[in-house]
Amino acid sequence: MAAQDRTVLVTGAGTGIGLATLIELARRGFSPVGGVRTPSKARSVIRAARAAHVKVRTVTLDVTDARQCKAVIDELKPFGLVNNAGVPASGAIEDVTDEVARLAMETMVLGPIRLARLAIPHMRERRTGRIVNISSVYGLMTTPLTGWYQAAKHALEALSDALRVEVASDGIAVALIEPGAFRSNIWEGAGNDLQRRIDSGYLTAYKRLETGIKAGQRLMGDPIEVARVISGVMTAKSPKPRYLVGYDARAIDIYSKVLPTEVRDRLARFTLGL
Repeated sequence: MAAQDRTVLVTGAGTGIGLATLIELARRGFSPVGGVRTPSKARSVIRAARAAHVKVRTVTLDVTDARQCKAVIDELKPFGLVNNAGVPASGAIEDVTDEVARLAMETMVLGPIRLARLAIPHMRERRTGRIVNISSVYGLMTTPLTGWYQAAKHALEALSDALRVEVASDGIAVALIEPGAFRSNIWEGAGNDLQRRIDSGYLTAYKRLETGIKAGQRLMGDPIEVARVISGVMTAKSPKPRYLVGYDARAIDIYSKVLPTEVRDRLARFTLGL
């Protein structure tokens, strides 16, 4: 691969999977560029890269800003794009405002697909490229109290499936990564969302969900596991359409396929007190 064809843009690169991916790509000889929203995030990324003895670049990028997206893609003309930026959008459907729902869709659906749309012409010129969209195991099923987050991931899955076929003949591969629970700031964000809803009629359910998140954090996987899968997509001759990552993701996928919907509904209601 020529030097100019090794640039990979990673959004949401400040922490968690995004940061781990940035560092892993650098280790594999790519020229990764981390999209972050603030200078402080950029500084923390550079410090992490130095600690890992690799070199990365950062760029200010809010994926909901169409002008920023175009400017960044026009400058970088990336070989690879990793759409990782996300927001928790936690809460019962009744409690989530239009503003929060809109931000979820802008950040995790419109933003990623906009970046892909802008990057495709540059990839097509080289007759090669990789678009990796970070979904979730919850892009394959839905649970209560995080419906808007899951709606965004379901939408991203559908759009990725369509895009994959549309650009295949141009040598561009589109892959979905469907992680289970891995250490990330998004869990803290979800907890903060739930704590702000003390006046909700769903308070009991929120408390149970928060307890479950806190208990589960000790068992969450290292983001490097996901980063290695993403980096593998960048080097694979024929990447797979989707990758389930994590034992919990595979278990949840089986659970959602084996148990009837009515049984899953009853279990969720019992667990959350709904």
